[in-house]
Amino acid sequence: MIDRYSRKELKTIWSEENKYKIWLNIEVAAAEAMEKYKLIPKGVSSIVKRKAKINVKRIHNIEAKVKHDVIAFLTSITEQAGIKARYLHQGMTSSDVLDTAFNIQLKQSGEILLKDIDKILSILKRQAKKYKLTPCIGRSHGIHAEPITFGLKLASFYEEFKRNRKRLASAIYNISTCAISGAVGTFANIDPKVESYVAKKLSLYPEPISTQIIPRDRHAYYFSVLGIIAGSVERVSTEIRHLQRSEVYEIQEYFSKDQKGSSAMPHKKNPILSENLTGLARIVRGHTIPALENISLWHERDISHSSVERNIGPDANITLDFALARLANVLDKMIIYPKKMIQNIHLTKGLIFSQEIMLELTKGGISREKSYKIVQTYAKRCFSENRNLFDLISKDKKVMNIIGEKKLKSIFNYSSHFKNVNFIFKRIFKK
Repeated sequence: MIDRYSRKELKTIWSEENKYKIWLNIEVAAAEAMEKYKLIPKGVSSIVKRKAKINVKRIHNIEAKVKHDVIAFLTSITEQAGIKARYLHQGMTSSDVLDTAFNIQLKQSGEILLKDIDKILSILKRQAKKYKLTPCIGRSHGIHAEPITFGLKLASFYEEFKRNRKRLASAIYNISTCAISGAVGTFANIDPKVESYVAKKLSLYPEPISTQIIPRDRHAYYFSVLGIIAGSVERVSTEIRHLQRSEVYEIQEYFSKDQKGSSAMPHKKNPILSENLTGLARIVRGHTIPALENISLWHERDISHSSVERNIGPDANITLDFALARLANVLDKMIIYPKKMIQNIHLTKGLIFSQEIMLELTKGGISREKSYKIVQTYAKRCFSENRNLFDLISKDKKVMNIIGEKKLKSIFNYSSHFKNVNFIFKRIFKK
C-alpha cells in the first residue's frame, strides 16, 4: 500500500525484514523441537539464533538466481550460521514456513485492528451519550420520516462496531494455526510433536489437518471480516457526508484554521476525510473476492493463491488500519449543529407526525385504509400549498371530534418520540 494510506506499525508487520524474522523464528523453534526429541544434534538452534542475522538484500540476490524464496532464505542463514544450519528445515516443506508466517502476520495485524476498533467504540460511546437526547430527523430513502436523536444514530454505529470486534476476534482465533506437516501434510518425514512445539512456542495452535498448505477457508473468513468492517466504515462515512451537505448541514468534519477546501472556491468546506474513507473501504472490500476464490486449489496445493496473498495480505490490513484510525479522528472532532437539526425537523411543517394522526383515527373507529387516505390527502395539500399539517387537520371538524385539540397538540411534539431512548441505551451500553 502507498505511504499516503499507511501507518508505521502495520507497515512494519508487512515489511520484508519482519517476514524473514518470523521465518527464522519458525525454523529455530522447529530446530529446538527436533533437538528436544533427539531428531537432530543439540546446539543447532542456539548457533542459528546467535549467528544468523536477517539480510534482506542478500536473500533477494540469492533468490534472483535460485528462483525460490525459502531456499534463498535458508542459504543466507547457512552462510552465516555455518555447517550445523544444514539441520534446519528437516522434513519440512516451504509452505510450513510460509503459511505459518502468513498467519502470524495476519494475527499481528488483526490485534492492532482490534485496538483501532476499541478506540472507535470509546469515541462513539462518549459521543452517543453526549447527544443522547439531541433531536434530529430520521430519514428513510433520503426523505424525512420521524424524529430520532443524534445519540441514537451514533449508538447504532456503536453496536455495529461491537459486532465487528466480535467478528474480528473470531477471525483472528480462526487464523492462528500452525502447520509443520511436510510436503503433503502427512508428517512423513517430521514428527507431529515438532508441530505442537512450534505452535505453542509461537502462540498458535496446530492445524488439525493440512495438505501442503493450511486450508484457505480460514483466510477467506479473515478477509471477509475485514470487508464487513470496511462496509461499516463506509456506512458511517456516508452518513457524515450526507449530513454535511449544504441543504442539511447538521454536522461537519473538523476544518482546521489553515485548511483549504477548494483551489477555485474559497468558501468550500468539503467532507474530504469521509469521502476518502468511502474510497478506502472499496479497496478493502475488493480483496474479499480473491480471498474467497483462493479456497479452491488443485489437489493438495497449487500456487495460484500465493500472488493473491502477497498483495491482499499487506494491502487489506494496512488500508483498514489507516481507515479505522482516520474514522476515529473524524468522529472525535466532528462539529455538531443541534439548532440546525431542530430546523430540519420542522422543515416539512409537521408532516413527520402523520402516522400518529392516522393511528388516533383508527382508535376512534375509522378503518386504517380510510384513516390513511384522510391523512395522506392533507399531507398532499401541505406539499402543494406549503401549509402546516396542524393547521389543516385542526380545521377538519370530523377529525377533531375524534382526536380533540389537546391530543392533537401532544401529537405535534417530537419529544414524545424519545420516550424509549433510555430503554435502547440500556440495551446497548448495559448501564
